Amino acid sequence: MSVPNGPEWFHAFLGLLAAGAVPAPIDTSEPGDTRVAIARSIGASHLWCEGCLFPLGAPARPRSHRARECLVKVTSGTSGAPKAISVTDGQMAADGRQICESMGIGPADGNLAAIPLGYSYGLGNLVAPLLLQGSRVVCVSSTLPHALATDALRLKPTVFPAVPPLLGALVDSDVPARSLASIRLFISAGAPISPEVARAFAAKFGRRIHGFYGTSETGGITFDRGGEATLAARSVGAPLAGVRIAVGKGGRFSVTGPAVTGRGAFSPSDRAALNASGELVLLGRIGRMAKVAGRRLDLSEIEAALRSVPGISDAFADVGAGPDSALAAAAATALPTTEIRRALRHRLASWKIPARIVALAKFPVTHRGKTDARALRQVLSKPRTATSISTLSAERQMSARR
Repeated sequence: MSVPNGPEWFHAFLGLLAAGAVPAPIDTSEPGDTRVAIARSIGASHLWCEGCLFPLGAPARPRSHRARECLVKVTSGTSGAPKAISVTDGQMAADGRQICESMGIGPADGNLAAIPLGYSYGLGNLVAPLLLQGSRVVCVSSTLPHALATDALRLKPTVFPAVPPLLGALVDSDVPARSLASIRLFISAGAPISPEVARAFAAKFGRRIHGFYGTSETGGITFDRGGEATLAARSVGAPLAGVRIAVGKGGRFSVTGPAVTGRGAFSPSDRAALNASGELVLLGRIGRMAKVAGRRLDLSEIEAALRSVPGISDAFADVGAGPDSALAAAAATALPTTEIRRALRHRLASWKIPARIVALAKFPVTHRGKTDARALRQVLSKPRTATSISTLSAERQMSARR
């Protein structure tokens, strides 16, 4: 099903379940042909889109195949290719209960729906609380700052699950604080939010942003209940109620709990550690190994070193194709590259310091609010300015929406 936020989304989702089908929500911002290709790639038998049911030729699976399957999450994961994740009714309900308990979301709350309902984040924070306890969903007319603020002023939501680009746009806008006064809880997920944006938001709107971390396979994992960890970029918070985290060798960790798909345990592709307060600290992606001048290095180590430099909010490292490719890195910062290099000399071996460093005011993001790695790789592969990367990202996002 590819349906925009609104009553029709719930009509389609619940109607398909009532008919004995298993809904698999996919992104409405993708072009029509891409939506068909995604639906076919995950083995869907039909596509519900624009009020019509299109047969795709795949045989329908008997519902008895997985009697309690109520949903298929569609995600690109880290590979970029569509991936189907089967979710049971018990797992979806558990994720919703854990989120509501940990975030203090009750039946009287209203969730501002600016993120798509069909994303894993939207399913856990918007759909499940409505179906489990009647927490209303307030769908926005537009995600532009003034339209969002107008809807909030009129409809009085109390909770706002958001992504960093939305919160950053509100900070940069001239939207008055009173427009969002009804919202007591601001949540940020999908990608790390910079402490600079978190502090500017708190100063402007008088509310802290609370970081939230999870995966499609596990649902919510951690939440920054007090907001202090997000302000300082200290961690992604402590485990949700009912979630257990075990960290092993090399920072590989596993998540167990009733909301985890499969057999109840999953290891994300991030490396992490638990700090003294029991909060999860992300250390970079697993398996990002590359070879430079015949020596292997972990790209996440380069990124972690860059992020440890005061004034750098995010980092991305990559090695291009070909035997002579050099290590390059992008940093979200206002620091000059000479100062960045000077700081890295005290953090990395000389051969691990990127041959090329590009400083950007901010990283480009996808429409899901995640760092646009493909756009960053394009920037690192040829000389571009911070302005050109922003333009490139904007053009890609506009093209995706069309």
